[in-house]
Amino acid sequence: MNHGLVERKHWVRAGFGWLSAAAAVFLGISVCAAAQQPLVDKLVLSDTIQPVTEGQLVRAIARANQDGARALLIELDTPGGLLDSTRTMAGGILSSRVPVIVYVAPAGARAGSAGFFLLESADIGAMAPGTNAGAAHPVLEFGGQPDATMSQKIENDTEAFLRSYVTRRNRNAEAAEAAVHSSHSYTAQEALDQHLIDVIASSDGELLTALEGREITRMDGSKLTLHLAGARIEVLRPTLREQLLGWLVNPNIALLFLVGGGLLIYLEFNTPGTIVPGALGTLMVLLAVFALNLLPIRYTAVLLLAAALVLLLLEAKFGGHGALAIAGIVCLTFGTLTLVAAPVPEMAVSPWVAFAVSAAFGGITVFLVRLAVRARKMKSRLGVDAMVGERARAMEALTPEGHVLVEGEIWRAVAPEPVPAGATVRVVGHEQYLLRVEPMEPPRASL
Repeated sequence: MNHGLVERKHWVRAGFGWLSAAAAVFLGISVCAAAQQPLVDKLVLSDTIQPVTEGQLVRAIARANQDGARALLIELDTPGGLLDSTRTMAGGILSSRVPVIVYVAPAGARAGSAGFFLLESADIGAMAPGTNAGAAHPVLEFGGQPDATMSQKIENDTEAFLRSYVTRRNRNAEAAEAAVHSSHSYTAQEALDQHLIDVIASSDGELLTALEGREITRMDGSKLTLHLAGARIEVLRPTLREQLLGWLVNPNIALLFLVGGGLLIYLEFNTPGTIVPGALGTLMVLLAVFALNLLPIRYTAVLLLAAALVLLLLEAKFGGHGALAIAGIVCLTFGTLTLVAAPVPEMAVSPWVAFAVSAAFGGITVFLVRLAVRARKMKSRLGVDAMVGERARAMEALTPEGHVLVEGEIWRAVAPEPVPAGATVRVVGHEQYLLRVEPMEPPRASL
């Protein structure tokens, strides 16, 4: 029995040994295969072009340059955005050591305005079927109507910026410039025929397969052959900070935070000691100011908002039969509508949000300030003074003196004429602790 038991243990140990060896071989093969498989980092940009997306792209390029990726794939869908952010992002793409592929996808996506500059700056420009790119005429990001000379300067500067790298990428500079000065937009097939992009693909895998063995010319003039077939694609997720900033940079959210925070701060001043409204309101206002600082702001709109606040306060304190309140709400509406000098509609304040915020903020401000003013006036009426104007009931006949009941209290009172018991009188004044009252209705004659 003991001999058989030992033999079985021997075979069990041998089996475990074979399994361990097989697992090690399999693991080694997997590690070698993973090491040989090319890596492509992927960043999805489906938003307007502004400082938040700029930070995302800069981080993605740095990551691709560090983790040994063969290329950085940027899936793009944008209506456009800010020119300053576009310049920084295009500069990052042009100076990247890792080849950058800008892929307008999925079907229905677009690379409008600023997105067209990013598409043309890439080592490889690609589009999915059913997408479009172009309409890149610059929109001035400040208030007022510029003269023709200023507009021409900005347009020429933008065209030169685009031309400076389109020619280096061996793409059609004339077709690219048409997207700027004529706001021309191209479908995927038109962009390919005009030599504005390099390939049309329906998916990431199809795109990488189509680029296998393709030779590209980098910005420094060097040649590089791409080997991307079967590459492992690693999607770069936005950080928590980028998600929060992307949410806050929405001008509608920033406006709601600004107005809501202002009302909470006013509530703290009106009822000091509550602490929570003041702290929360201050946080909301600071977040709104931080978000608006990332966007192009018209200072004339800021002046309109300040004027609106002054008019609403004047209406609440002095009263203007509603005229000052209406003027304040109009100023508030125009101020919120024009607050952001948006180059694309997606970055502007929604008219519905502007109207709703203006009407609500105007009405609430007038109501709260009137309550505060009335409360402060009532503070001076204490004791007997608080009785003036109140109704009272004669507890006995006033001939002309007697006792009346006011707010549940019994007071001595004097009337200018006899008042029967139970009659309703109004307090019109007092002499120390003697109230002066007048009948609210003439006494009835008795037979």
